[in-house]
Amino acid sequence: MAEFDILVKGGVLPDGRQADIGIRDGFIAAVGELFGSTAREVIDASGDLVAPPFVDPHFHMDATLSYGTPRINASGTLLEGIALWGELREQATVDEMVARALAYCDWAVSQGLLAIRSHVDTTPAHLRGVTALIEVREKVKDYLDLQLVAFPQDGLYRAQGARENLIRALDMGVDVVGGIPHFERTMEDGRASVRDLCEIAADRGLPVDMHCDETDDPASRHIETLAYETQRLGLGGRVVGSHLTSMHSMDNYYVSKLLPLIAEAQVAAIPNPLINIVLQGRHDSYPKRRGLTRVKEMQAMGIPVGWGQDCVRDPWYSLGTADMLDVAFMGLHVAQMTSPEEMRRCFDMVTEGNASIIGLEGYGLHEGAVGSLVVLDAGDPIEAVRLRPDRLWVISKGKVVSRQARNDARLSLTGRPDSIRRRH
Repeated sequence: MAEFDILVKGGVLPDGRQADIGIRDGFIAAVGELFGSTAREVIDASGDLVAPPFVDPHFHMDATLSYGTPRINASGTLLEGIALWGELREQATVDEMVARALAYCDWAVSQGLLAIRSHVDTTPAHLRGVTALIEVREKVKDYLDLQLVAFPQDGLYRAQGARENLIRALDMGVDVVGGIPHFERTMEDGRASVRDLCEIAADRGLPVDMHCDETDDPASRHIETLAYETQRLGLGGRVVGSHLTSMHSMDNYYVSKLLPLIAEAQVAAIPNPLINIVLQGRHDSYPKRRGLTRVKEMQAMGIPVGWGQDCVRDPWYSLGTADMLDVAFMGLHVAQMTSPEEMRRCFDMVTEGNASIIGLEGYGLHEGAVGSLVVLDAGDPIEAVRLRPDRLWVISKGKVVSRQARNDARLSLTGRPDSIRRRH
């Protein structure tokens, strides 16, 4: 009888150690030198990077793969995208949203992306998006962890019935409380919505993940209120401020006060570099702002920061591949995180860091963790971010869910064909 169900041999872990990994009954049973062990399936990962699964902490699965419906976003702005989505959500059926979401999940799994936190619009009374994504969550649970955020896209107070519909969505089983304070009619309504939503989360024992200050307006300071309410209600460690793009336009003195408040409150941040740099600065001529929040400065203060995908082929973004290494690659450039330590951190931000921010249980490459991992055709995390290489094997909860033949046509640094990097 096999000692393990799956044995991954000779892989290089993100910390540089070389180790075998034995998986049994859906969990990692052993990590180390497992010479002489047997398994029903043996994977030779010699010299390949073996990493925990990629994690996307910010996505919109109800809208994904809908690009061009009802028409293309001609201005490329956030506001036109929201208007287009407002039309689409009234046309889209539950079955259509389920089909698009499942297609995206298949795509994600092939890229080693095995956990996604998706916002789902709770504005309309029909809540078809909520119904669809709850169905998807159930369908994919054996191979992909899907968290859902109740997201009042048109504002908790600005849209009629939005608060009641958000409560209904939570009653239906949505996991996280969301919001969009900068889209309310007034700054005061925005502050009030943050307070209201945090109290709802505290009463229900739920996390908070709020679209916060996704604007070029430096006067949009709802992250300050979110940090205050998090501390007041004892929600530290389970609150996320997503986007935070107004921070790139704030004066430095105010930010020097703001960052310690966020850190003290234990609020995490999720910038979405692909989307933030495309949507922001659309009203600028030159110099043109690019919209990414202050990533390195927050990390220096001890604030957890992770990279999010946000959109793939929808009313806001015409591109996307479900590859979190694309996200890390873009984030590295825009945040100017180019030292070796920073580049490694970018890899961690789409794996361990994101998993911690969204509270994934049993995550990692240690004994007792869930038996999920990805084998990449790369030698280390920096090379993985640089090349965005093939995912040779993807294992989810003890089962191989995707495999791909190694690409032997890659060029070495000398320009000569090099089948796989000979690592020394």
